[in-house]
Amino acid sequence: MQNLSDVLASSATPKTLQTVLTVTTNTCIAISDALKQGSLAGILGMAGNENVQGEEQKKLDVISNDMLKDALTACPAVRAIASEEEDYIVPANTDGEYFIAFDPLDGSSNIDINAMVGTIFSIYHQTGDQPATEADFLIPGKEQVAAGYVLYGPSTMLVLTTGNGVNMFTYDPTKHVFILTHENVQVAQDTQEFAINMSNQRFWSASMQNYVNDLVKGKDGIRGKNFNMRWVAAMVGDVHRILCRGGIFIYPWDNKDPAKAGKLRLMYEANPMAMLLEQAGGKAHTHTQRILDIQPEAIHQRVAVILGAANEVDKCLSY
Repeated sequence: MQNLSDVLASSATPKTLQTVLTVTTNTCIAISDALKQGSLAGILGMAGNENVQGEEQKKLDVISNDMLKDALTACPAVRAIASEEEDYIVPANTDGEYFIAFDPLDGSSNIDINAMVGTIFSIYHQTGDQPATEADFLIPGKEQVAAGYVLYGPSTMLVLTTGNGVNMFTYDPTKHVFILTHENVQVAQDTQEFAINMSNQRFWSASMQNYVNDLVKGKDGIRGKNFNMRWVAAMVGDVHRILCRGGIFIYPWDNKDPAKAGKLRLMYEANPMAMLLEQAGGKAHTHTQRILDIQPEAIHQRVAVILGAANEVDKCLSY
């Protein structure tokens, strides 16, 4: 069985990118170990601060962010980082080759109930002879050279693309390595499963409400088939389910806060997940365009997200 280093070494992945991925995934292993300690390590509960998004930070939000920030800024190949938990980008090594954006702990509200969480990351190749700025970081998702997430569930799993398909790796705690367990993952074009936060239904556009109502009506409605709904409340969990058994994930625009285009962040949530889904044969859009074509305007920009089975994404967009 191949481990992550074997797979990267046998591919066309540049050595410097292999280094960045190794640093990132090794740090995620350390985060996984901290999570497994839970209350024993005193990492649960609130840290007493709010992040730039106005969300109260959990202790492990802060811990995991610091772990990734310290490891990646010390990596010579990293030029700068951006994180959900940082107000601004953090310049690293001016002569580095890569930008990396990450959500250090997606689904952190699940920590205290011992439910699924994960780390999402997005990597771009970008060089320059001056310290990096936020303007340098505003690169469309289609220019990502790698994207992935580490899921901290019953087993710790890495899901990764370097632009040549999607592979899944499972962490082997006896050998301290990620082992390739699912190669060239593909998402079926059709599905009978959807993920959406139904509590926000009254705030959605009329067209989105019509679409979801037709899913709920099942075989008694115009869709002519029954649908199941699943909602993990962590994007990594919902996307992982789609990559494993199909489905569609939707976090639509709503009018609860009209100033926000959506809840999910483009740079370190929507873009990496969109790259993974497209590499697996799925689709990823907002209401109006392909996510990977969006020209970012700010590092913490939010977007609506519709991603998953290609035909079902098209059906949703047709509304």
